[in-house]
Amino acid sequence: MSRARYPSDLTDAEWERIASLIPAPKPGGRPARHSRREIVNAIFYVLREGCTWRALPHDFPAWQTVYDYFWHWRGAGIWTELHTALRGEVRQQAGRSVEPSAAILDSQSAKTTEKGGHAATTVAKRSRAANAISWSTPSAC
Repeated sequence: MSRARYPSDLTDAEWERIASLIPAPKPGGRPARHSRREIVNAIFYVLREGCTWRALPHDFPAWQTVYDYFWHWRGAGIWTELHTALRGEVRQQAGRSVEPSAAILDSQSAKTTEKGGHAATTVAKRSRAANAISWSTPSAC
């Protein structure tokens, strides 16, 4: 690595742990210009800093390249595999079962009315009779 280290960069031990889960360059064709580790470091930088892809510092590979890898790996399920593997390891280190034994259900997604969305949230119209003060003629003082 010929650039300054960012806080989001992987340590050597972290990279060794996930390197086998990151797809290697495809055989044939043009050789890869950037290491897989540098691509992952750039993706983690964007995720940690919360910046846009275009705001990626210039000492990383071009933002278009990093973005392309991120979306291809997302479509291939690489991030899900990585998360599942690391979650299992963390749970084991904590002395727990690799797979969670409980789940949380979101009560916000449960139906609360037969009417459905718009009809259930429509605001009632106010009648003139209910607001007689604002509709009355001004009194003479």
